[in-house]
Amino acid sequence: MPLASNALPALAALMALVALTVPQQAAWAQATLPLMRAPGPQDRVLVVAPHPDDESLCCAGILQRARSNGAATAVVWITAGDAFALDAMLVEHSLWPRQSDLRRLGAQRLAEAAAAATELGVPRLQQYFLGYPDRGVAPLMSDYYQRSYRSNSTGLSAVPYPQALSPYAAYVGSNLERDLERVLDQFQPTLVLAAAPQDRHPDHNASGALARRLLERRGELDKLRYWIVHAPHWPQPRGYQPQLSLAPPAIAAALHWQRLPLSADERAHKLAALRDHRSQMKLTESSMLSFVRANELFALPAD
Repeated sequence: MPLASNALPALAALMALVALTVPQQAAWAQATLPLMRAPGPQDRVLVVAPHPDDESLCCAGILQRARSNGAATAVVWITAGDAFALDAMLVEHSLWPRQSDLRRLGAQRLAEAAAAATELGVPRLQQYFLGYPDRGVAPLMSDYYQRSYRSNSTGLSAVPYPQALSPYAAYVGSNLERDLERVLDQFQPTLVLAAAPQDRHPDHNASGALARRLLERRGELDKLRYWIVHAPHWPQPRGYQPQLSLAPPAIAAALHWQRLPLSADERAHKLAALRDHRSQMKLTESSMLSFVRANELFALPAD
């Protein structure tokens, strides 16, 4: 089947990007991607984070810039990241972490998220924890939208965290949707930053799809911008390389990306926020530090 004519420019951009070396990709991003308008005093910036640490990986720079420019900022965490068994093995010093170990990990990750968000200037009252099941967002938005879901990792079927927006709410997709809509109603964002459909983690693309659906229903899709964290062989090179520019991953090169250059001070605070996620740094330090780069990337949603 022939490609539609409007798909050809995106395909050409994708093929051109894939053909470049990593340094060439960074230079390409610096030279060709348009600048993103930084939020100003009239703005209210909301980051939709599937897990604790996503807010710092994707958006630490823009959160700082927004605060320094007088904008209001908020983060909503969809899950507590309480199904990461490899992480629990390190944190709990156990080869066979129990469900109770994973529940403790979730509580620890929420505390780490609060510390990181505070480092980035997000007020405590605008840090929203929903507490739905890690690795369960996609099922909640499909087969378990109207019936209860039980996490194989924690053994839970309801939100266990007392600081959550709706403590003890059943793991039901309609409850998650209701809670995220409550955050939108309370905070009234002018800019919503959520995971792109191309993000390979199912919690990420499902939470991004939910954010898009709610904004479309409210007639506010123009407020949405995408970010991405999970993509094959990206970012490269791994490790702390703050002088390098971040280019879009090949898997999402066809999106209309914009770049937000970061100052040295913003990069230093981003690094500090990532280090607040101590449980994650034990296992994925090199990958996490790969996101401390000279810029952050955000994309316009496709029609």
